[in-house]
Amino acid sequence: MMRIVALEEHVSVASATAGPDLVASMRGGARGGGKRAELEDIDGMRLPSMDAAGISFQVLSVPGMDAGLLSPEAAPPYARRYNDALAAIVRGRPDRFATFAHLPLTAPEAAADELERAVRELGFPGALISGQTQGKFLDDPVFAPLLSRAEKLDVPIYIHPGIPPESVRKAYYDGFSPAISSTFATSGFGWHAETAVHVLRMVLAGTFDRHPGLKIIIGHMGEGLPTMLWRCDERMVQKDTGLSRTISQTILDQVWITTSGFFTLPPFIAALLTFGADRILFSVDYPFSDNLEGRAFLDALPVTPDDRKKIAHANADHLLKLAP
Repeated sequence: MMRIVALEEHVSVASATAGPDLVASMRGGARGGGKRAELEDIDGMRLPSMDAAGISFQVLSVPGMDAGLLSPEAAPPYARRYNDALAAIVRGRPDRFATFAHLPLTAPEAAADELERAVRELGFPGALISGQTQGKFLDDPVFAPLLSRAEKLDVPIYIHPGIPPESVRKAYYDGFSPAISSTFATSGFGWHAETAVHVLRMVLAGTFDRHPGLKIIIGHMGEGLPTMLWRCDERMVQKDTGLSRTISQTILDQVWITTSGFFTLPPFIAALLTFGADRILFSVDYPFSDNLEGRAFLDALPVTPDDRKKIAHANADHLLKLAP
């Protein structure tokens, strides 16, 4: 049986949370709130669902900004408590789970320290963040200590979509029914556009050039970037950007993408033709997408057996240093 590693798979630990239901707010209301049981239940729901789909291993992550919504004073102890709770899940089933660190991004120096603690003491293979933090993307100089620490530790940062700023939401996505406006701003379109912008900002700001060892993962079949790389290069040329690499080369050198939540061939073909099989990793986006649907999509991909193994587990095992 082929090993299957999924690495945008979300979890919530009730004992570690505090304050408002940030998972529900992150997911735009009822859809997120309705998944609370699946997010929290490990033995009764998550593992049986993995087994039914033949998913060998999940890399867990907190599905919202949580600590990124807290003050610089409150965020570090919250993130530390959450990471300790995540580590306990992994200790219970190290054969089935690893986890990305949850970081207190409103306190960037503390975020760098927490990443190092999570990697060195808890054995985490990287971190996952959710979008911008108080209007700042990772290209902002305030996050340089975190990016340098990730380089030093040789672990990736997964950029997951986050809550759009209110001004963006109102200008771009409001004006429809509450359900449509909310979904339009998040999982229906806005999340993906913002994550693509996040990565492009990092390229154009020279963030990747200043941190040549930085490794970034993005989900949802590349958040639209595979179809836009040629256009970005053609319109934003090096004589104008002043960068040592083209936009596409920078991204292809330092960014990996996952299949999370996108189980249809057209975006996969674009991703395969641009990023190649060595840069694509399987993900489901559990519990917001279905494990069985994700596995069926993986099995049906029009790729060679070797490339299917790369996408299914080998790329993740190598990038995250997972021990099969």
